[in-house]
Amino acid sequence: MLHLDAVGRLARAAAGLKPPMNATPQSASLDLSLEPDDSARLANLGGPFDSHLRAIELGLGIEIRNRGNRFRLVGPHTAIARGEAALRELYAQTGERVITPEDIHLELVERGAQAQPPADEAEGGADAGVSVRTRRGVVRGRSAQQKAYLHNIASHDLSFGIGPAGTGKTYLAVASAVQALERDRVRRLVLVRPAVEAGEKLGFLPGDMAQKIDPYLRPLYDALYEMLGFERVARLAERSVIEVAPLAFMRGRTLNESFIILDEAQNTTLEQMKMFLTRIGFGSVAVVTGDITQIDLPKAQPSGLKHAMQVLADVPGIGFTYFRNEDVVRHPLVQAIVRAYDAHEGRDKPQ
Repeated sequence: MLHLDAVGRLARAAAGLKPPMNATPQSASLDLSLEPDDSARLANLGGPFDSHLRAIELGLGIEIRNRGNRFRLVGPHTAIARGEAALRELYAQTGERVITPEDIHLELVERGAQAQPPADEAEGGADAGVSVRTRRGVVRGRSAQQKAYLHNIASHDLSFGIGPAGTGKTYLAVASAVQALERDRVRRLVLVRPAVEAGEKLGFLPGDMAQKIDPYLRPLYDALYEMLGFERVARLAERSVIEVAPLAFMRGRTLNESFIILDEAQNTTLEQMKMFLTRIGFGSVAVVTGDITQIDLPKAQPSGLKHAMQVLADVPGIGFTYFRNEDVVRHPLVQAIVRAYDAHEGRDKPQ
């Protein structure tokens, strides 16, 4: 079954696509013409910047070349047969309505497609899958776990980053989200946090709703400001391209073509975590970050993150990255502090 990853990264075609990783000199090829030769219908089939064709390429592991209504499919025999059937079926639908990413996804599911590695990885560059590029520069993973985390975000529709403070979980997720937005892979960013105090009762907070929840969301804003600048974040927020909201506001929504980050997920309840994970729509990517050693829920309340780690551990298509103390990239003292607390809590645990 095709993971949403293939459809969620639609606009990578703007720069052109190299032959798929599984294309070999022995690959078969197939020529076909789609009739009638109608430029409007062909544009509908291809999608913006040929994004629909690129999604089919990634889903089936083939290469599609076309000029007008003439197409050449290159790849394994079985895959190009599926590609031909998909193109003919979708083209038949273009005479009735506008083809959407959801249509591509459902068609590939019918063809039994499997998601292929993203084009950035297939190109095999030195930084492929372990760095992200934004207008402010390149953000690279420093440790092996950070590189694995970036790779998981790039290659999975749902990724978990779990580990101690200072390991770059939130920062790298926001950097990946900014890159996806700037490359038009998604239409908006949705950054979410549970509104739970860190052991303190903040009481009544003055101001409107935005001012009341601002303290909980400040770390996400800080990362956005660093990568996009204050003015651009403000403009994008006004247009709802960037949305930063407490978790409670997510109920009842379906988020399509979005990059969604749930930060501080250790403070979600079981119900909240399930609710969040079922918000993911077509063409969306979700990243969940948290530190299960810093849970601020009431003592009797189980953590939704810890529960999800157990429930989803064997579900295909979900990436898990577990950070260690050695991955802390803040002040050297932070790493020492984390180790000291881990050692102390280990001694205090009943045998």
